Amino acid sequence: MSVGIDLNKVRNIGIIAHIDAGKTTVTERILFYTGKTYKIGEVHEGTATMDWMEQERERGITITSAATTAEWNGSTINIIDTPGHVDFTVEVERSLRVLDGGVVVFDGVAGVEPQSETVWRQADKYSVPRICFVNKMDRTGASFNYCVDTIKERLAAVPLILQIPWGLEDQHKGVIDIINQKAFSFEGNKGIEVVEHDIPEEFLDEVSALRDSLIETVAENDEELMELFLDEKPIEVDTLKQAIRRVTLSNLAVPILTGSALKDKGVQKLLDAVIDYLPNPNDLPPVEAIKVGSEDEIVKLAPDVSGSLLGIAFKVVTDPFVGRLVFFRLYSGTIEQGAQVYNSSRNERERVGRIMKMHSNSREDVDVLYAGEIGAAIGLKDTFTGDTISSRDNQLLLESITFPDPVISVAIEPKTRDDQQKLSEAIQKLAEEDPTFKVRFDEETSQTVISGMGELHLEVLVDRMKREFNVVANIGKPQVAYRETITQEVKVQGKFVRQSGGRGQYGDCVIEVYPRDKGEGFLFENNIVGGSIPREYINPVNKGVENALSSGAKAGYPVVDVGVKLIDGSFHPVDSSEMAFETAGSIAMRDALKKAKSILLEPVMKIDVVSPEDYLGDVLGDLNSRRGQVLGSEARGNTQVVHSLVPLAEAFGYSTDLRSMTQGRATYTMEFDHYEKVPESIAEEIGKANRASD
Repeated sequence: MSVGIDLNKVRNIGIIAHIDAGKTTVTERILFYTGKTYKIGEVHEGTATMDWMEQERERGITITSAATTAEWNGSTINIIDTPGHVDFTVEVERSLRVLDGGVVVFDGVAGVEPQSETVWRQADKYSVPRICFVNKMDRTGASFNYCVDTIKERLAAVPLILQIPWGLEDQHKGVIDIINQKAFSFEGNKGIEVVEHDIPEEFLDEVSALRDSLIETVAENDEELMELFLDEKPIEVDTLKQAIRRVTLSNLAVPILTGSALKDKGVQKLLDAVIDYLPNPNDLPPVEAIKVGSEDEIVKLAPDVSGSLLGIAFKVVTDPFVGRLVFFRLYSGTIEQGAQVYNSSRNERERVGRIMKMHSNSREDVDVLYAGEIGAAIGLKDTFTGDTISSRDNQLLLESITFPDPVISVAIEPKTRDDQQKLSEAIQKLAEEDPTFKVRFDEETSQTVISGMGELHLEVLVDRMKREFNVVANIGKPQVAYRETITQEVKVQGKFVRQSGGRGQYGDCVIEVYPRDKGEGFLFENNIVGGSIPREYINPVNKGVENALSSGAKAGYPVVDVGVKLIDGSFHPVDSSEMAFETAGSIAMRDALKKAKSILLEPVMKIDVVSPEDYLGDVLGDLNSRRGQVLGSEARGNTQVVHSLVPLAEAFGYSTDLRSMTQGRATYTMEFDHYEKVPESIAEEIGKANRASD
């Protein structure tokens, strides 16, 4: 390339992991060793650079993904530090959509934890190459081999052990490099000096066996190395590293590194591995986009600064100093300050005001952003998460970002009339930032209802309204996001006829309604033959059917996993209209829901409890009392890990109850797992309560 940046020296990576595995601590060390910061911030002290929100510093967790840029050995590393708590999974999802590689951090004692599996699946979804960093080797109970085993078994990954810890727990001195067959310690202030040693004698046999095993595993997944291996030729360090890079980029295996970020050991070697094994933008296949107006035409674009403009917005933030910031990844072309761009997703022209590179919550203005880079822009008023940015003369559309549906809702109202307008503005801005935060107005109760991914998610959002927007609100009790579905196939007719002098209304349709498998959603099929319903009235029938699905027959909740076939109907040459057929479709669907034996579905949460053995009986008894299904338990050091499924309706307030029954010594994680049928007796109670409130 004649202008711009050398993309071979760019890495766009995310730091992802289960909560408390040490992601932010790893990122803080990276910033220190790359010279980006001159003082290491600590999560436990509330001084972490990347945890800049007040709520993050108070709670000691990451809530929002933070972006920064660092330099290491002549390469630029754009880093996004993501949250580990499942309530903020949206931040991981949108970050992985635009990143080229990932560093997955694991707790050296716990190994693969529930949220580790979730973020791993998200990375699989976007085919993101990754390397693993087994952290906390200094902790009591740390076991590198146990962690590697869990990566292999629970994540179905092929591990490539590139390092092992040099000692464990209070004897942890550094790392032993399997490829170079050297040991490294980290001396001086904050471990800034990397010192090379010969491998201690007690590790020689283990390192030799691990190096042979590493070469064999890589050869099994790489043809070039396989030839050398079969010919029994010597395999040089650079040859082996290139082969490891190829299998990593192909997602055939994952390099495993180790250390202790808190004790300043192993992070510089992790940075070397990021450069050596994770992809630059040129390593990835060309991004595929759809040509607007020609939905069948797929355009493939490489990251070329002279190519057609193409980028995706992956995050919107309301900054108190500069206003609305839109984060985006540029795949092709360049964007300059003041440039006109086109939002292909919404058919809107936009003008870019300022362009910035972010360092947590501080900003650095730049004149231009090149293909392969990540930045933020001010001035994009109508651009939202998942929208495609392209040029007006070559409109392209990228696949958007999909997000899970909320599972919990609460009613919210301002404390005073003066707060009403401020509350509306705060909710609108927060909904723009967070696609998993939904808002609706319940006309029957005249309440504003907000929905999110969990109690903590909504708690943080309400806290942000108070601090950032100065809104004081009353919050109702949490409500479960129930769903309904049908269990029988039925055939119904929907007819809407109105005659009131002059032109009337006439719509008539016959539909077959049938249940679909769990998670398959709604499907509408047009099976009309012979023109019994003209083509222009098919979509209105579909729209009417979908409208009726918003309120089920059992308890008034949205209906899911239903298939509809439009098989017959009739029309009037004068009186028929789109509105009449939409109404007829709605009438038919409501009738079908009454006849098709609707059932109520509830969200079921996967709860994993880590408890001292002394309290195991109390924990199991409590889970059973919550209609929980205990899937099993396993020993982890001197604790027991209990895996269970519990209906969300029974899980409210679980953190308080668990603390009281275990004297605060147990911890747990909870994430949405699936929807399940509500027992009939409870479904009747919910239905009665809803009818009473109506």
